[in-house]
Amino acid sequence: MTDALPSRDVLRALGDNTRYAIYLELARSPRPLVTAEIAETLDLHPNTVRPHLDRMREVGLLDVTTDARGEIGRPQHRYALAADAPSLGLEPPPMPVLARMVLAMAQRLGASPADATAVGMTEGAARAARYAAAPSALEALVADLDLLGFDPVVTEDAVDADAGALDDDPVAIVAFAHCPFAELARQHPDLVCGLHRGLVAGFVARMGDAEVRQFCSLADRTPCQVSIASR
Repeated sequence: MTDALPSRDVLRALGDNTRYAIYLELARSPRPLVTAEIAETLDLHPNTVRPHLDRMREVGLLDVTTDARGEIGRPQHRYALAADAPSLGLEPPPMPVLARMVLAMAQRLGASPADATAVGMTEGAARAARYAAAPSALEALVADLDLLGFDPVVTEDAVDADAGALDDDPVAIVAFAHCPFAELARQHPDLVCGLHRGLVAGFVARMGDAEVRQFCSLADRTPCQVSIASR
C-alpha cells in the first residue's frame, strides 16, 4: 500500500460505514474473498454488498480476479485490496518483515529443504492437535489450510504408481488455489515449499487416519497440491 494521501473519491467511498467495514475485512484476510464470504462475515445480504464492492473497485481500492469454481456458468469474483490502496493508518503487520529476515538468515546459514520440512512437521503436528474431534484428517486439513489462507479445493483422483500408490487407488487431491506465502515462495522456493510440505505432512501424521501420497511444490508439473489417502 502507498503512503500517498488518498484521493477525494477514495475518502468519499470509505466514508460509508459498510464500505469501510468491507475494507477492514479485506485488509485482515490472508486471501481474496468472494462476495458471499464478505456478506456472511458482515451479516449482510450479498446483493447489499455487491454495489459497495463495485464502487470500491471504481475508485481503485480493490483488485478483482475471476475463477470458475462457483456455480455452473457463474464464475466467482474474488476481491482483495489493490496494491496501491492507501494504508489509512493501517500499518502492515511485522510478521511478513520477520518472515523475510528469517528466511534470508536460514538461507545464509545453509538451511536445506529437509531442515525446512522438519520445522514444518513440528508446526503441522501442533496445529493438528486442535482438531482431535474432527471427522477425518482430510476435513481437518482442509479447514486448517483455509484458515491459513490457502483457499483449498478438494477433488478425487488417482496418483501415479511412482508416487507410492496404484493407478486405480483413489485419493483426495487438495489444490491450493491461493498461496499466502507466494511472494516468499518465489524468492525462496526450496525453503518455503519445504515448510509447507512439512506442515501438511506433520498435520496428517498427527491426525493418524490418512497419509500424504504426493506433495507438489512450485517446481512440479502440477504445482501447489497434495494427494491424501485414507488409511
